[in-house]
Amino acid sequence: MSWLKNLVGDGEAGGPKKEQMKKIKLMAAAAVVGIGLLFLGGLGDDKPDRTPPPVKEKAAANENRSNPARTAMASEEEYLSQRLCQMLEQVEGAGKVKVTVRLQNSTRTEYAINTTTGKKTTQEKDQSGGTRVLTEDTDSGQLVLVTRNGEETPVMSREVAPTVAGVLVVADGAGDPAVKARLFRATQVALGVEPQKVIVMARKAGE
Repeated sequence: MSWLKNLVGDGEAGGPKKEQMKKIKLMAAAAVVGIGLLFLGGLGDDKPDRTPPPVKEKAAANENRSNPARTAMASEEEYLSQRLCQMLEQVEGAGKVKVTVRLQNSTRTEYAINTTTGKKTTQEKDQSGGTRVLTEDTDSGQLVLVTRNGEETPVMSREVAPTVAGVLVVADGAGDPAVKARLFRATQVALGVEPQKVIVMARKAGE
């Protein structure tokens, strides 16, 4: 409290000064207590944020809805369209070509299965003394597995190509009947599709 002594002088100088010294000490103590209460009150007002953080799963779901994952069939359609387009552009007189391929289903893989066929026969007697014979088929199948690098994998028997639903070809040179016929035939042979599933059209001028 040296600053208090400097402010009011030596407390031993006289009674009035002692009284003044006492009042200043009380005021100083009250100020310290008030500051302390304000500080504690400020801490109490800082309530923790109870708002839950955004859920990552919800954000991922929203992203998937805005950018849906492409299906295997859509990927195959795009691949076939690009490959056929590249091939048809090599046809004489075709010019610029755009192709759209639509599939009924995607590529399907079939796996080898061991099939066991058998029959189970059971004789039963009824209350009247008669006998009846029950025959039950006991066919069963089991996937054929091979071990590679310590892991069992199924054995593929064959891969079934997708079924083409339709093909649209738009080409600069399709206005020429001879070029259109060549594009039509090339598309049929390339995809192995029926004629009614192929449409070849000329591109609009200026596009």
